[in-house]
Amino acid sequence: MILSLDNQILHTISDFKVGIAVYQNIVIDESPKMLKGRLEFFQETIRNDLTESTILDYPGVSEWRQTFKTFGMDPARYPPSHEALYRRISKGYDLPFIHSAADLNNFFSLQYEIPIGIYNLHALHDYIKITQGTEEEQFEGLNGRNNQMNGKLTSIDKKGAFGSPIVDSVRTKTDPGTTEALQIFYIQPSLPLRDTEQLLQAAADMFTQLHSGDSSLYLLHGKQPEVII
Repeated sequence: MILSLDNQILHTISDFKVGIAVYQNIVIDESPKMLKGRLEFFQETIRNDLTESTILDYPGVSEWRQTFKTFGMDPARYPPSHEALYRRISKGYDLPFIHSAADLNNFFSLQYEIPIGIYNLHALHDYIKITQGTEEEQFEGLNGRNNQMNGKLTSIDKKGAFGSPIVDSVRTKTDPGTTEALQIFYIQPSLPLRDTEQLLQAAADMFTQLHSGDSSLYLLHGKQPEVII
């Protein structure tokens, strides 16, 4: 499988980077009490912080809003997925528990202040390309809507668009039957490569501690826009 980052994206933002983790032989289940407790505590901490600040005071939220604007995307209409999590929490709503992989993915999004998607690797075909969508690219999203990806940052495979830093597709969602998964980290462009590598390793280590299995990590950026796995 080829993983690639569209040159047009790098032309727009030269420091744009995407981390990819591939997990094999994993076991997804209901989230353990440890993870649920950490998510609940983290959400309460965020609510307390927001009594004296705003969501835009989180560097990862403000940077990704600016990143969207640079690509001609409207973050007010189509907010980055991690910003949507922060806004839900700020309104007093708890994040729903889904399963261990999705819940941990949400935890990482809040912790690292970036959009992250996780997908069933067996539902992905031939290649993965991070690009800006065209008029033909759309998918049924986990938000219950048909999502038109024209002009938006999106992930595509041979069958079409399946994910984005806004919302992901029903076609490639993970569930308790998933044994191999692929996780896409939309890294803050300002984060140095060394720090990005450390972030990916820490996240992968925690993921495999919770789900068993093995992980392989890949980083797409200006000097390495394509890798083969």
